[in-house]
Amino acid sequence: QVLLVESGGGLVQAGGSLRLSCAASGRTFSTYSMGWFRQAPGKEREFVAAISWSGGMTYYADSVKGRFTISRDNAKNTVYLQMNSLKPEDTAVYYCGARRRTTAQAMAVIDGMDYWGKGTLVTVSS
Repeated sequence: QVLLVESGGGLVQAGGSLRLSCAASGRTFSTYSMGWFRQAPGKEREFVAAISWSGGMTYYADSVKGRFTISRDNAKNTVYLQMNSLKPEDTAVYYCGARRRTTAQAMAVIDGMDYWGKGTLVTVSS
């Protein structure tokens, strides 16, 4: 069992930055690839970014490429999402997900997650 807890959401103006964190419980964090996903009001959950269990590979949605950076610290059981140049359309609840020993690209398949966090709200004002 892996428990995921997101933090770092909040209200920011367009063009600003936020860093989200997702802390994981358990001693097997380093065996899970991790991803960030988001769900805007009235929309389906969508993939944002992923990092492989080794940390060697990352994968991004086109809508955030060049603005968001995913990273992980296996010693702290934490994955991060640095979000820069935020836009109002980035407003959503952001979730982290975990899937054991898969590729970063495979993390884009939302239905494949083994575990989900409860989310943190990011609001970008114009």
